[in-house]
Amino acid sequence: MFKQSAFKSALIALTLFLGVYYTLPTIFGQEAMRSVANYLPSFLVPKNAIKLGLDLQGGVHVMLEADRPGVTRDLVKQLQEDVRRVLRTERVPPTGGIVAQTRGVSLRVADAEQRARVFPKLQELAVPVTNAVLGNTGQRSLEVVDLGDGLIQIAISDAEINERIRRAVDQSIEIFRKRIDPEGVKEPSIQRQGLDRIVVQVPGAKNSKEITDVLQPGKLEFRMVAEPGAAPNEIETLPYLDQGGGTISVERRVLVRGEDLTSAEPGFDQRNSEPVVNFRFNVKGAQAFAKVTTENVGKPFAIILDNKVVSAPRIISPITQGQGQISGRFTVEAANRLAVLLRSGALPAAFTLVEERTVGPGLGADSIAAAKVATYVSAVAIFIFTIATYGILGLIALVALAANLVLIFASMSMLGSTLTLPGIAGIVLTMAMAIDSNVLIYERIREEQAAGRSAISSLDAGFSRALATILDANITTFLAGAILFLVGTGSVRGFAVTLCIGIVTTIFTAFTLTRVIVAAWYRWFRPKTVPI
Repeated sequence: MFKQSAFKSALIALTLFLGVYYTLPTIFGQEAMRSVANYLPSFLVPKNAIKLGLDLQGGVHVMLEADRPGVTRDLVKQLQEDVRRVLRTERVPPTGGIVAQTRGVSLRVADAEQRARVFPKLQELAVPVTNAVLGNTGQRSLEVVDLGDGLIQIAISDAEINERIRRAVDQSIEIFRKRIDPEGVKEPSIQRQGLDRIVVQVPGAKNSKEITDVLQPGKLEFRMVAEPGAAPNEIETLPYLDQGGGTISVERRVLVRGEDLTSAEPGFDQRNSEPVVNFRFNVKGAQAFAKVTTENVGKPFAIILDNKVVSAPRIISPITQGQGQISGRFTVEAANRLAVLLRSGALPAAFTLVEERTVGPGLGADSIAAAKVATYVSAVAIFIFTIATYGILGLIALVALAANLVLIFASMSMLGSTLTLPGIAGIVLTMAMAIDSNVLIYERIREEQAAGRSAISSLDAGFSRALATILDANITTFLAGAILFLVGTGSVRGFAVTLCIGIVTTIFTAFTLTRVIVAAWYRWFRPKTVPI
């Protein structure tokens, strides 16, 4: 009765030791832990420290929104190509061509026999809309309607547009992460907000422009400069950055795309020591680039980034090695940024800057100071109440509370979580909930002792019978915190993380550590009654 096996006690001690061990990078700093790595195997050295959020150390906050009209236009272009392919396969010429509309295309097939043959093929273009989470949504990507008089209209469904935007946002989050933190040391927070928005927070950053510059689309294209006399519908006039705000006419036909790049590194031109970006193509890109440069020796070609001509060098000789150089009067910083853009790849959709702000470190310092005051006041209040009410058992509860906090910080370090001001609020709330669990146990012990049980029987019954109540209260709170984490964003998720971790550690300390310490106290002092 009311015993704890030596194995369980050793397991609890090991858990506490690991908890303290994994909080060392947070307490002493990661630099100090790197020096420890000289004496221990690397896998034994804790590497992660708790990161401070934007509201605690300052930094840059940016909110971006996916360009829905742009995504829709891309879908319409793709739909035009698909319809053109079907008509070509069925040898059905549309009357008046395939007309692009805001949300789809329309075409006229005057011949009834041809229309009856091609209409089912067009309907096959409407595929089920699938979601990575829900699977088949039961909706179709297109609505194909015969309006009569030979007119067929194909409209893109809302479900398809929303799914494309969702995919574009998911892909862009990873691209943004590669661009902002290519070395993996800045540890930015990049999260989806709603269907079409992304929130980027970079703690410690001082200049928002450095962040927004690398969030550009990064769409690289190689086209030929238009020759005099070219057909107007085959050329496009774009801004020419190398000419101080001028323009240049280029062919619409894209010869090589940035998707075929395998590397892009900043460097310096050997002729004039100006910063440049050296790039290399994959096999497919190298073959296409070699063909273009072989066929157009002596002609200028345009290097276009995000619909702006960066440079337009003349092809002196065929480039067959699959590598080249981009120049454009870059600064060293601009060359570095361009190299990062090209390495991470183009965005699947354009984004609009919705919100941009820089949070100074002074505000974070004030927040930390206020949080410290709140934590100290709550800790003192809990200490006084617990000792005054439960005496020696209250002191044991406070020891368990301290261990609880250590385990919270250790868990956050291991998970790489970011501590925000709402996260501190979650920790303070967890302190109260941890003491509340001990209060339930102790009050149950008081009731059992008042009913005439012995001291050891009251202790055993108190821990055993309070279990269901504590589990019920904490599990429901945990579920609420999990929902906040799944549907919330930013600071709400920070609160949810510390709350959920705190609930798990609270249950552990209340029914393992507290029980072990109380059992050891009883075996040492053998009291006739529990001093509550």
